[in-house]
Amino acid sequence: MFLVALGMLMFFAGKIPGLGRLPGDIYFHRGNFTFYFPLATSIILSILLTIIINLLLRR
Repeated sequence: MFLVALGMLMFFAGKIPGLGRLPGDIYFHRGNFTFYFPLATSIILSILLTIIINLLLRR
């Protein structure tokens, strides 16, 4: 169930404005090579998921 929810989150995350285009995200494009590493987005999502899981497990 958790993997399904995570997959849905990743599917719809591209439709959230600003997510994936934060100032700390690394994007490199040269010729036909593109490298994208969403560092800031990953950190923010990790913090949010940690808070949500901690709130759910305290009950």
